[in-house]
Amino acid sequence: MDVLLVGAGAMGRWLGTVLTESSRPASVSVLDTNAELARETADAIDGTAVTLETVSTVDLVCIAVPIPAAADVIAEYADHANRAILDVTGTMATPVVAMADHAPEAERLSLHPLFAPENEPGNIPAVIDSGGPLTDDVLGALEARDNDVFETTVEEHDKAMETVQAQTHAAILAFGLSAESVPEQFQTPVSAALTDLVEQVTGGESRVYADIQSAFDGAADVADAARQLADADDAEFDRLYEAARLSDTDGSE
Repeated sequence: MDVLLVGAGAMGRWLGTVLTESSRPASVSVLDTNAELARETADAIDGTAVTLETVSTVDLVCIAVPIPAAADVIAEYADHANRAILDVTGTMATPVVAMADHAPEAERLSLHPLFAPENEPGNIPAVIDSGGPLTDDVLGALEARDNDVFETTVEEHDKAMETVQAQTHAAILAFGLSAESVPEQFQTPVSAALTDLVEQVTGGESRVYADIQSAFDGAADVADAARQLADADDAEFDRLYEAARLSDTDGSE
Protein backbone atom coordinates (compact mmCIF):
# COMPACT_ATOMS: atom_id res chain seq x y z
CA MET A 1 0.00 0.00 0.00
CA ASP A 2 1.35 3.39 -1.03
CA VAL A 3 0.55 6.17 1.45
CA LEU A 4 0.84 9.95 1.40
CA LEU A 5 1.11 11.31 4.94
CA VAL A 6 0.26 15.01 5.03
CA GLY A 7 1.48 16.40 8.35
CA ALA A 8 4.77 15.37 9.94
CA GLY A 9 4.10 16.33 13.55
CA ALA A 10 3.92 13.95 16.50
CA MET A 11 0.59 12.42 15.49
CA GLY A 12 1.62 12.13 11.85
CA ARG A 13 4.87 10.42 12.82
CA TRP A 14 2.96 8.03 15.05
CA LEU A 15 0.50 7.16 12.28
CA GLY A 16 3.36 6.65 9.85
CA THR A 17 4.96 4.28 12.34
CA VAL A 18 1.71 2.32 12.67
CA LEU A 19 1.52 1.89 8.91
CA THR A 20 5.17 1.04 8.27
CA GLU A 21 5.43 -1.40 11.19
CA SER A 22 2.20 -3.29 10.46
CA SER A 23 2.08 -6.90 9.32
CA ARG A 24 1.56 -5.51 5.80
CA PRO A 25 4.02 -2.57 5.81
CA ALA A 26 3.08 0.47 3.79
CA SER A 27 5.37 2.62 1.69
CA VAL A 28 4.92 6.11 3.13
CA SER A 29 5.66 9.47 1.53
CA VAL A 30 5.73 12.39 3.98
CA LEU A 31 4.67 15.94 3.14
CA ASP A 32 4.74 18.95 5.45
CA THR A 33 5.00 22.71 5.11
CA ASN A 34 8.17 22.31 7.20
CA ALA A 35 10.49 20.43 4.84
CA GLU A 36 13.02 19.65 7.58
CA LEU A 37 10.31 18.15 9.78
CA ALA A 38 9.09 16.08 6.82
CA ARG A 39 12.61 14.69 6.33
CA GLU A 40 12.98 13.91 10.04
CA THR A 41 9.67 12.07 10.16
CA ALA A 42 10.41 10.23 6.92
CA ASP A 43 13.77 9.09 8.30
CA ALA A 44 12.15 7.97 11.58
CA ILE A 45 9.59 5.76 9.84
CA ASP A 46 11.77 4.61 6.93
CA GLY A 47 9.67 6.65 4.52
CA THR A 48 10.37 9.26 1.86
CA ALA A 49 10.01 13.02 2.19
CA VAL A 50 8.24 14.64 -0.75
CA THR A 51 7.42 18.19 -1.81
CA LEU A 52 4.45 19.82 -3.49
CA GLU A 53 6.25 19.40 -6.79
CA THR A 54 7.03 15.69 -6.34
CA VAL A 55 3.91 14.43 -4.55
CA SER A 56 2.10 11.70 -6.48
CA THR A 57 -1.16 9.79 -6.44
CA VAL A 58 -1.28 6.96 -3.90
CA ASP A 59 -3.56 4.27 -2.52
CA LEU A 60 -4.20 6.09 0.76
CA VAL A 61 -3.93 9.73 1.81
CA CYS A 62 -3.59 10.37 5.56
CA ILE A 63 -4.29 13.85 6.92
CA ALA A 64 -2.54 14.64 10.21
CA VAL A 65 -2.63 18.42 10.47
CA PRO A 66 -3.86 20.89 13.12
CA ILE A 67 -7.64 21.19 13.53
CA PRO A 68 -8.03 24.61 11.82
CA ALA A 69 -6.22 23.41 8.68
CA ALA A 70 -8.09 20.12 8.25
CA ALA A 71 -10.77 21.14 5.75
CA ASP A 72 -8.40 23.06 3.46
CA VAL A 73 -5.75 20.35 3.48
CA ILE A 74 -8.32 17.64 2.74
CA ALA A 75 -9.62 19.71 -0.17
CA GLU A 76 -6.09 20.15 -1.51
CA TYR A 77 -4.92 16.56 -1.31
CA ALA A 78 -8.03 14.39 -1.58
CA ASP A 79 -7.57 13.96 -5.32
CA HIS A 80 -4.21 12.25 -4.64
CA ALA A 81 -6.11 9.33 -3.10
CA ASN A 82 -6.73 6.52 -5.55
CA ARG A 83 -8.60 4.35 -3.07
CA ALA A 84 -8.86 5.78 0.45
CA ILE A 85 -8.45 8.83 2.66
CA LEU A 86 -8.39 9.22 6.43
CA ASP A 87 -7.72 11.90 9.03
CA VAL A 88 -6.41 12.06 12.59
CA THR A 89 -7.00 15.77 13.12
CA GLY A 90 -8.99 15.64 16.38
CA THR A 91 -12.48 16.70 15.32
CA MET A 92 -14.82 14.69 13.15
CA ALA A 93 -17.67 16.82 11.83
CA THR A 94 -15.56 19.02 9.54
CA PRO A 95 -13.12 16.37 8.25
CA VAL A 96 -15.84 13.80 7.56
CA VAL A 97 -17.83 16.31 5.50
CA ALA A 98 -14.71 17.50 3.68
CA MET A 99 -13.60 13.97 2.80
CA ALA A 100 -17.08 13.09 1.52
CA ASP A 101 -17.15 16.28 -0.58
CA HIS A 102 -13.69 15.89 -2.11
CA ALA A 103 -13.26 12.10 -2.22
CA PRO A 104 -16.80 10.77 -2.67
CA GLU A 105 -15.69 7.53 -4.37
CA ALA A 106 -12.94 6.69 -1.87
CA GLU A 107 -12.96 4.72 1.34
CA ARG A 108 -13.17 7.30 4.15
CA LEU A 109 -12.17 7.00 7.79
CA SER A 110 -11.86 9.53 10.63
CA LEU A 111 -9.78 8.54 13.66
CA HIS A 112 -9.03 10.32 16.93
CA PRO A 113 -6.39 8.68 19.13
CA LEU A 114 -7.25 9.80 22.67
CA PHE A 115 -3.65 9.76 23.83
CA ALA A 116 -0.29 11.28 23.09
CA PRO A 117 1.76 8.99 20.82
CA GLU A 118 4.16 8.10 23.64
CA ASN A 119 1.21 6.82 25.70
CA GLU A 120 0.03 4.23 23.18
CA PRO A 121 -1.89 1.91 23.44
CA GLY A 122 -5.18 3.65 24.18
CA ASN A 123 -8.70 4.33 23.00
CA ILE A 124 -9.33 5.34 19.39
CA PRO A 125 -12.86 6.33 18.31
CA ALA A 126 -13.46 5.79 14.62
CA VAL A 127 -16.06 7.09 12.17
CA ILE A 128 -16.10 4.70 9.22
CA ASP A 129 -17.86 6.89 6.70
CA SER A 130 -17.16 4.53 3.81
CA GLY A 131 -15.30 1.36 4.70
CA GLY A 132 -13.31 -1.07 2.60
CA PRO A 133 -10.16 -3.21 2.50
CA LEU A 134 -7.67 -0.37 2.98
CA THR A 135 -9.44 1.19 5.92
CA ASP A 136 -9.85 -2.32 7.36
CA ASP A 137 -6.07 -2.74 7.09
CA VAL A 138 -5.52 0.51 8.99
CA LEU A 139 -7.96 -0.48 11.72
CA GLY A 140 -6.33 -3.89 11.97
CA ALA A 141 -2.87 -2.33 12.30
CA LEU A 142 -4.11 -0.14 15.15
CA GLU A 143 -5.75 -3.06 16.95
CA ALA A 144 -2.60 -5.18 16.53
CA ARG A 145 -0.81 -2.60 18.69
CA ASP A 146 -3.35 -3.26 21.49
CA ASN A 147 -5.34 -0.09 20.88
CA ASP A 148 -9.07 -0.19 21.63
CA VAL A 149 -10.59 0.98 18.36
CA PHE A 150 -14.34 1.52 18.62
CA GLU A 151 -16.87 2.78 16.12
CA THR A 152 -18.79 5.96 16.89
CA THR A 153 -20.68 8.72 15.12
CA VAL A 154 -19.59 12.25 14.34
CA GLU A 155 -22.18 13.65 16.73
CA GLU A 156 -21.32 11.30 19.60
CA HIS A 157 -17.59 11.94 19.26
CA ASP A 158 -17.72 15.73 19.02
CA LYS A 159 -20.18 15.98 21.92
CA ALA A 160 -17.94 13.81 24.10
CA MET A 161 -14.93 15.98 23.28
CA GLU A 162 -16.65 18.97 24.88
CA THR A 163 -16.25 17.20 28.22
CA VAL A 164 -13.15 15.03 27.88
CA GLN A 165 -11.08 17.69 26.17
CA ALA A 166 -12.44 21.27 26.24
CA GLN A 167 -13.94 21.22 29.74
CA THR A 168 -11.21 19.02 31.21
CA HIS A 169 -8.37 21.15 29.88
CA ALA A 170 -10.12 24.37 30.90
CA ALA A 171 -10.61 23.12 34.46
CA ILE A 172 -6.99 21.99 34.77
CA LEU A 173 -5.55 25.18 33.31
CA ALA A 174 -7.86 27.32 35.46
CA PHE A 175 -6.53 25.56 38.55
CA GLY A 176 -2.97 26.14 37.33
CA LEU A 177 -3.66 29.84 36.78
CA SER A 178 -5.39 30.36 40.13
CA ALA A 179 -3.32 28.13 42.42
CA GLU A 180 -0.48 29.58 44.42
CA SER A 181 2.74 27.75 45.14
CA VAL A 182 2.76 25.93 48.50
CA PRO A 183 5.39 23.75 50.18
CA GLU A 184 5.07 20.12 49.11
CA GLN A 185 4.31 18.95 52.65
CA PHE A 186 1.04 20.89 52.52
CA GLN A 187 -0.19 19.09 49.40
CA THR A 188 -3.21 16.83 49.74
CA PRO A 189 -3.74 13.81 47.48
CA VAL A 190 -6.27 15.83 45.47
CA SER A 191 -4.14 18.97 45.10
CA ALA A 192 -1.06 16.90 44.26
CA ALA A 193 -2.99 15.05 41.56
CA LEU A 194 -4.26 18.33 40.09
CA THR A 195 -0.75 19.79 40.15
CA ASP A 196 0.51 16.75 38.26
CA LEU A 197 -2.25 17.26 35.68
CA VAL A 198 -1.28 20.91 35.24
CA GLU A 199 2.30 19.81 34.57
CA GLN A 200 1.09 17.22 32.07
CA VAL A 201 -1.12 19.63 30.15
CA THR A 202 1.36 22.51 30.13
CA GLY A 203 4.11 20.14 29.01
CA GLY A 204 2.54 20.05 25.54
CA GLU A 205 2.06 22.70 22.87
CA SER A 206 -0.25 25.62 23.65
CA ARG A 207 -1.43 25.73 20.02
CA VAL A 208 -2.89 22.24 20.30
CA TYR A 209 -4.90 23.17 23.39
CA ALA A 210 -5.98 26.47 21.85
CA ASP A 211 -7.26 24.62 18.78
CA ILE A 212 -9.28 22.28 21.01
CA GLN A 213 -10.85 25.20 22.88
CA SER A 214 -11.78 26.82 19.57
CA ALA A 215 -13.20 23.61 18.12
CA PHE A 216 -15.34 22.47 21.04
CA ASP A 217 -17.65 24.24 23.47
CA GLY A 218 -17.19 23.63 27.17
CA ALA A 219 -14.80 26.12 28.74
CA ALA A 220 -17.58 28.63 29.41
CA ASP A 221 -19.50 25.94 31.31
CA VAL A 222 -16.50 25.37 33.56
CA ALA A 223 -16.23 29.10 34.25
CA ASP A 224 -19.96 29.28 35.03
CA ALA A 225 -19.72 26.33 37.41
CA ALA A 226 -16.79 27.95 39.23
CA ARG A 227 -18.79 31.16 39.63
CA GLN A 228 -21.73 29.21 41.05
CA LEU A 229 -19.47 27.55 43.61
CA ALA A 230 -17.83 30.84 44.54
CA ASP A 231 -21.20 32.55 45.10
CA ALA A 232 -23.03 29.65 46.80
CA ASP A 233 -24.35 29.76 50.35
CA ASP A 234 -24.35 26.54 52.40
CA ALA A 235 -27.63 25.24 51.00
CA GLU A 236 -26.70 26.02 47.40
CA PHE A 237 -23.26 24.47 47.86
CA ASP A 238 -24.89 21.29 49.13
CA ARG A 239 -27.08 21.23 46.03
CA LEU A 240 -24.12 21.79 43.69
CA TYR A 241 -22.04 19.20 45.50
CA GLU A 242 -24.81 16.62 45.12
CA ALA A 243 -25.27 17.54 41.46
CA ALA A 244 -21.56 17.04 40.85
CA ARG A 245 -21.57 13.70 42.69
CA LEU A 246 -24.45 12.44 40.57
CA SER A 247 -23.24 13.92 37.28
CA ASP A 248 -23.27 11.52 34.35
CA THR A 249 -19.57 11.80 33.65
CA ASP A 250 -19.02 8.07 33.09
CA GLY A 251 -22.01 7.41 30.89
CA SER A 252 -24.14 5.90 33.66
CA GLU A 253 -26.82 7.19 36.00
